[in-house]
Amino acid sequence: RLAAALAVVGLTAPTPSFAADKKAIKVGIISGEDEDVWRVVVAQAAEKGLTIETIVFNDYTQPNEALERGEIDANAFQHKPYLDNQIKTQGYHIVPVGSTGVWPIGLYSKKYTKVADLPEGAVIGLPNDPSNEGRALHVLQNEGLIKLKDGTGILATTADIAENPKKVVVKELDAGIVGRSVEDLDAAVVNTDWALKSGLGPDNRIAQEPVADNPYRNFIAVKAGSENEAWVKTLVASYQNETVKAEFDKVYKGTGISAY
Repeated sequence: RLAAALAVVGLTAPTPSFAADKKAIKVGIISGEDEDVWRVVVAQAAEKGLTIETIVFNDYTQPNEALERGEIDANAFQHKPYLDNQIKTQGYHIVPVGSTGVWPIGLYSKKYTKVADLPEGAVIGLPNDPSNEGRALHVLQNEGLIKLKDGTGILATTADIAENPKKVVVKELDAGIVGRSVEDLDAAVVNTDWALKSGLGPDNRIAQEPVADNPYRNFIAVKAGSENEAWVKTLVASYQNETVKAEFDKVYKGTGISAY
């Protein structure tokens, strides 16, 4: 699940301590549907004696920056390939502590109803951040639109395209923009959360990555060294329960799947 401006509510100075008996924490999330889910998580945590303040971002780079600086205690918005790339490029000390859900990325079009109808030279938009670009390219490969070089991993780039029989034109765009650009494209691979925000629905989705063994499940993350603290276990338990799952299913209408 991965816009440019920062929108933060209540971001203040770093919390001074990562004590195991911490009773109040700040959790970074992405604006939109997840805010509804986290209202239920907050209520669940309160019953367990943990106060959660959600800090809302609309930029996928900021929650990890804020966590690394100690301005928030945890975040919940990313999958492992994205975090791995952030650690590699930014040197962050951040670890996953509990899975939340998976949002299978899809190929959307407002001009065509199936992949086979895409014309030669079709212009297809992709998110341009490293982890999601690779993910999107694998969707195109799964649908036979391109073939990637042998051994290409999940961080594939357009340079890894070995065969392009339909001569599709790949247009790399910010993840927050690609969904809103579908009208101007023949098709676009769009992260599910951005598809929802862009008004794209199942009727516009002409292909989707598989759910089984999907490496892109999202999770709650914390600073390395705090993963075994009591408040972390309470936070994860406050998310991973049937009450939150019911709200998750209601909010995401099947586009996201609980994954824990």
